[in-house]
Amino acid sequence: MTEDELQQLLEGMLPSADIHGLVVEECGDQDIRLRFPFSPAFIGPGGIFSGPALLSFADTAIFAAAQIGARSGRIAITSNFAVTFLRPAQAVDVLALARVIRKGKRMVHAEAWLFSHAVVDPVLHATASIVLRSA
Repeated sequence: MTEDELQQLLEGMLPSADIHGLVVEECGDQDIRLRFPFSPAFIGPGGIFSGPALLSFADTAIFAAAQIGARSGRIAITSNFAVTFLRPAQAVDVLALARVIRKGKRMVHAEAWLFSHAVVDPVLHATASIVLRSA
């Protein structure tokens, strides 16, 4: 799957991906990189990137990683999601690196690391179990 194909898939299946301006920057066989462009609408208390917005972005990144490995006609549905906030995300673009850890016939395990564009160290780590179902 190409970056453009994944971008179209996300915008078609997840309307919020289009609304928030998410951009697919790289798409490999089992890993992806997405960019969540900064907007003042996502500033939370203390002038940092909103936690709920980051949670949603991490879930979207994991969904995308799982979806690129899914057979045609299958949809990825999150069944378990665990997240650890590691440090505040600055009010700048946020990058997500997500990858499939293990893939079975009906279940995918994946993770995402989120990075504030201004900081080298990750701001969030998320893992998820994804069920693959017929669309």
